[in-house]
Amino acid sequence: MALLKIREIGDPVLRSEAKKVNQVNQKINDLIDNMFETMYAADGVGLAAPQVGILKRIAVVDIREGNKIVLIDPEIVEREGKAIMEEGCLSIPGRAGEVIRSEKIKVKSLNRKGKMIEFTATGFEARAVQHEMDHLDGVLFIDKIVELAE
Repeated sequence: MALLKIREIGDPVLRSEAKKVNQVNQKINDLIDNMFETMYAADGVGLAAPQVGILKRIAVVDIREGNKIVLIDPEIVEREGKAIMEEGCLSIPGRAGEVIRSEKIKVKSLNRKGKMIEFTATGFEARAVQHEMDHLDGVLFIDKIVELAE
């Protein structure tokens, strides 16, 4: 496994729309392993492929509760509730702000084996998934800030 370079604000890849993966192969699984390793080394809870310069619709999330989430070509199919909470981002070091997101989401995604799965995420996990999915569309949390943190 290898640590990947995390792109920071100002890099145009962060504002680009990622392309569908469609087929999961060993190269994709190696990328996922490297993304998890990079995320853990940076003390993050989520990382999207565009953040490491790869325009593929892939993201990983682990809020340290034993549930590693792999998102490949993900789509939110249901949303419930709203909550405001402070967010930060590995690609925007030193900045944080309050963002409104859905409290509960249902997501359809391919898993590491290329099978379509569906799962529900709530609370902080739902927030992290939504944050990473935004990266796949070139959206950063600073685009959604309702209040800048001091």
